[in-house]
Amino acid sequence: MKILMVCLGNICRSPLAHGIMEQMAIERGLNWEIESAGTGDWHVGEPPDRRSIRAAKNHGIDISTQVCRLFRISDFDYYDHIFVMDKSNLGDILAKARNKEDEKKVRLLLGDKIVPDPYYDDTQFEPVFKMIEQGCSDIIKRLAGA
Repeated sequence: MKILMVCLGNICRSPLAHGIMEQMAIERGLNWEIESAGTGDWHVGEPPDRRSIRAAKNHGIDISTQVCRLFRISDFDYYDHIFVMDKSNLGDILAKARNKEDEKKVRLLLGDKIVPDPYYDDTQFEPVFKMIEQGCSDIIKRLAGA
């Protein structure tokens, strides 16, 4: 299974989702490939935001070696599932879809809820971590029955 996590800049939410889902998959013995990307190119080549790194580290997850990248059309071909953090990301990715098959791969990480962007509020990184953690757990239960 190949999963791509997507947010706006690929420095806060999607790196957390990448790290959390990767850790959960490893703990459950799932041979899943998890990556992340952004819809905007401001941080390409950079590591995740230091506050996301810290939030993940507080839960025993190291995301410090991730490198931010931009979503590519070819990601539709490579990944089985593409999970986005909010409705803006959803619209941006669906606008790039070439067909119904591409569209079917894309959904919000939290079902019908959004993961708010914590970038402008340091106090939101821990609540966002918890939201993403629950979303990843629900996805694993649904996709792997684990």
